[in-house]
Amino acid sequence: MPHILALDHVQLAMPKGGEAEARGFYADLLGLTEVAKPADLAVRGGCWFEQGTVKIHLGVETGFVPAKKAHPALLVRDLAKLTNILEAAGHTLKDGSPLEGYHRKDTTDPFGNRIELMQRIQANHNSSV
Repeated sequence: MPHILALDHVQLAMPKGGEAEARGFYADLLGLTEVAKPADLAVRGGCWFEQGTVKIHLGVETGFVPAKKAHPALLVRDLAKLTNILEAAGHTLKDGSPLEGYHRKDTTDPFGNRIELMQRIQANHNSSV
């Protein structure tokens, strides 16, 4: 019987004072909702975002260095639409490596952390021969 039940959240690092930039990207562009951090953690800075079961926490890290390899991979409803939104806001996107069953794009958050965006390719259910 497995010991792990689910993934609760992903934590990414950010530099001190980056909360407004984080809100602009994770809430305004990606559409996640900011949730209040517990009071004992709020004093450390950073911010938390959620949407359904997706939870991304950003914590302030002294000597911050962006994560270039480690990253969250977010399933999205409409990759083309989100790509347009991010590009209009000045974010660069590049095609992700091929992965069967998905369209993929890579971008970075305002701090340089890698963010992968994935959309499932819908199978054609046309039964005509």
